[in-house]
Amino acid sequence: MKVAAAWSGGKDSCFACYKVMQEGYDVVQLLIMMGKKSESNFHMISGELLDAQSQAIGIPIVKKVTAPNDYEQNFTLALLQMKAKGVEGLVTGDVYDVAMHEAGWLDRICKKVGLSPVRPLWHRDTGQIIKEFINAGFKATVVRVKNEVLGLEWLGRQVNKQFLSDLPPNVDLCGENGEFHTFVTDGPLFKNRIMILGTETTTLNGYGRLGIKRFEVKPKRQVVKNEKNP
Repeated sequence: MKVAAAWSGGKDSCFACYKVMQEGYDVVQLLIMMGKKSESNFHMISGELLDAQSQAIGIPIVKKVTAPNDYEQNFTLALLQMKAKGVEGLVTGDVYDVAMHEAGWLDRICKKVGLSPVRPLWHRDTGQIIKEFINAGFKATVVRVKNEVLGLEWLGRQVNKQFLSDLPPNVDLCGENGEFHTFVTDGPLFKNRIMILGTETTTLNGYGRLGIKRFEVKPKRQVVKNEKNP
């Protein structure tokens, strides 16, 4: 089935895309809704970084700018445009219902457009999801935190086993309550990797943010067939 993937730049959407590709789905497009031309909703990732991610993965991305009041209308329009190009389903990294929308919102939109929702992470244990993500070889950096549960020192941290071990017990291991958001820089889905070279930390409306100011898309290290561990 030819599908588009709802994209955020973070771990859940990236891992969902990877999982469905393993199952044989043909992901032909990434779709992200932008709060403004230069920056995405929620994760607040720059358009430039999202383009770099798309390039590193090798799947084209569509960035649709929308205001909160027009979100559903513009999201629906974007899906209709993709359906007209042969897309049959929409992949999401949702574990639970979409934040800030009524229960069943995505099912309603997909039914209206005529697309099949594909949710490989739906209602799965979040601890298991994040451990699979790490074990698969993905690399993600924390770029946003909710200050009431995680301090600014968490910004820039890599999502790995030590990160999970250090998280306070009241924080979901996938950050499903909005405790943290990530940006994925490498993994089995990536043909190239993104190197973060310069960042800036800011705080706004109770959230800490890691702005990635400098980065490079680099070739992945090639492992020689006969190379052996010492």
